Amino acid sequence: MSGKRDSGKSYHLQCTGEALATAEARSSPKDITLFGSCFCPFVQRVWVALEHLDIDYMVQFTYYEVDPYKKPAELLELSPKGLVPALKLNNSDPPRALNESTIIMDFLEELAANDPQRSSHTAQSLFPPPSDPYARALIRLQADSVNRSLVPAFYRYLQAQDEDKQVEGAKGFVAAISGLVTLFERAEREGYTKCGLWHDGGSLSYADVMAAPWLFRATNVLKHYRGFVLPKGEQFRAYLERVFGHPAFKRTCSTEQLYLDSYERYAFNRPNTSQVANAINAGTALP
Repeated sequence: MSGKRDSGKSYHLQCTGEALATAEARSSPKDITLFGSCFCPFVQRVWVALEHLDIDYMVQFTYYEVDPYKKPAELLELSPKGLVPALKLNNSDPPRALNESTIIMDFLEELAANDPQRSSHTAQSLFPPPSDPYARALIRLQADSVNRSLVPAFYRYLQAQDEDKQVEGAKGFVAAISGLVTLFERAEREGYTKCGLWHDGGSLSYADVMAAPWLFRATNVLKHYRGFVLPKGEQFRAYLERVFGHPAFKRTCSTEQLYLDSYERYAFNRPNTSQVANAINAGTALP
């Protein structure tokens, strides 16, 4: 752990930097309200989707996951596990709700695609057109790799306390990145370069949004607490620059200190850090 000690820092309750400006601009009541925390990567992927798909929404950031045994009633009404992100759909009586980041992203994609005020030429999308189901399946394969491999590998590495386990965790995280890159390269070989930022000139994809929050935290959280350096390679580095520089992603990013402070509890594997952390420690599936 590079000689670092647990200083007892707590998670942040408010965004900073560009994310704060975005949250303030999204503070007026709308038909859709996003409930989340300012540093949660599962929340960020939904937030990026909302921004990219240009869906009008209100953002309400309050962190609810600190104690996995105490959940406020308002959040439990939206998310049975008390986890963020959660969407509150205010245009029905009573309001409806959705939870789980992948489910919410699927909903937002369909919502944007079926908006009668947009034409097929102007609507944003995270997928290739429905007329090419194979291309859409390739994007879903990439996203599946993120959820099955990249995300749990990130937490196993960050939460590992023993030096040998940290070395093992680093190898596992690099292997997960390599697996994702292999899928990107497969799509490129097969001529699918328009959807996804792996290829210069491509558009932001569902898989990009799925992976970006954890790749981004690798550049600050894992670098700070584990001395991790992302794999080299001109195309991979160019991919990261395109993803991190995408306007929808940039608008949801806080300043580095917010992430370093908020993830200290994961880096030192404090008890009951979160349901995600508990699942990693228990070797069970993520909630």
